[in-house]
Amino acid sequence: MSILLNIKKGLDLNLEGQIENPEIVGELKPTLIGVCPDDFHGLIPKAEVKEGDKVLAGDALLRDKNNPQVKVVSPVAGTVKAIVRGERRKIMNIVVEADYAEEGIKAFDVNTTDRTQIIDVLAQSGLLSMMVQRPYGVVPSPDATVRDIYVMAADTAPLAPSFDVELKGKEKELAKGVEVLSHLTSGKVYVARHESVKIADIPGAEMIDVKGHHPAALPGTVIANTSPINKGEIVWTLDGVTLARIGSLFLNGKVDWQTIVAIVGSEVKTPAYIKTVVGAQVDQLLAGKLKTESDIRIISGNVLTGKAVTKEEFLRAPYTQITVIPEGSHADEFMGWASMSPSKMSVSRSFPGHFLGRRFSPDARLLGGRRAMIMSGEYESVMPMDIMPEYLIKAILSRDIDKMEQLGIYEVIPEDFALAEYVDTSKLELQKVVSEGLDFMKKETE
Repeated sequence: MSILLNIKKGLDLNLEGQIENPEIVGELKPTLIGVCPDDFHGLIPKAEVKEGDKVLAGDALLRDKNNPQVKVVSPVAGTVKAIVRGERRKIMNIVVEADYAEEGIKAFDVNTTDRTQIIDVLAQSGLLSMMVQRPYGVVPSPDATVRDIYVMAADTAPLAPSFDVELKGKEKELAKGVEVLSHLTSGKVYVARHESVKIADIPGAEMIDVKGHHPAALPGTVIANTSPINKGEIVWTLDGVTLARIGSLFLNGKVDWQTIVAIVGSEVKTPAYIKTVVGAQVDQLLAGKLKTESDIRIISGNVLTGKAVTKEEFLRAPYTQITVIPEGSHADEFMGWASMSPSKMSVSRSFPGHFLGRRFSPDARLLGGRRAMIMSGEYESVMPMDIMPEYLIKAILSRDIDKMEQLGIYEVIPEDFALAEYVDTSKLELQKVVSEGLDFMKKETE
């Protein structure tokens, strides 16, 4: 019997550019793929390769300086074309030129049920780096004692891809993945699914059925409403796609780095699913699919938590969505952000569009200036967690460790504040504030 969660708070952004046909319409084998260390928060990257090196799919490109066992690997066989560095020689990207003629995939010895050996396989194969450890929202530590593991088999974010498509035909891999994860925790392996998906029960997992608006299917929401994280406890989270990759690894000895990407947004001609490889170049993914080539914002991910990228950059982790919306650089409208046009999207009842139930095509403008924090209860209206988010943000800004602990800092990571950031009248960069606060806490308390 599954756990039922009916999330009352939240907000769904009804955006143009949804996928109408839940079928994969094409396949892309990119000539270039890129891996960005910034996608793996908490990992201090050190390059394992040099330009010109030949690699197999599964060979390490990066390792964590603090935990050398933890690797980020190449999703394709080929040649390391570039190691792109920024200020102070920080690694920004490692670019691999794919060679599909080689079909080289690294194999791993997976004939084990020992926890230490399983962790080592996951770390060496690059799959541990695809998971998240709470508190702090970092790449998991191999030495951690894990209370529970949460798998999210649903995504309620704006224009998010459906897990019905991404996990179709993966029943054996999902079951094997749960079996493997069960050796890593003394607690339970939870699998959360939303009412919008039709994933069957997975043997060995505690199923959680979630109803409600976004952020109903975020790990933070599910954890907070089932078994909140207390000081000293550690929980690992991952998505259903990573679970299927873990299952595939322990069934076949190899990781399948193919992925299904949703190309969505109001500036896409025909939103659709495309099969490709993790880290594919954005330019190749969007070739011939855009309504216009100018004044657009390309986001790897969704509009709330995704990263803005250029066409020359690459699909960023978790590698499942590209959203394209208008930039709004040349927007010229009567009364600007205060316009009462019915095409204006707003959570405020002051705007006619709030009542029309239509799909909107917002641009990337801030629409209003930053100002002092307003204690209005806006955050609580969209955050279904038993915390006081406005007071927590104040405690983070003041770097008050005791208050941060008392107000629930261990329960949250930046994505939990993404919707609050959207509705925030003060235009504060809440996700950045929370990220910096968590980094400060980790540094000061560990």
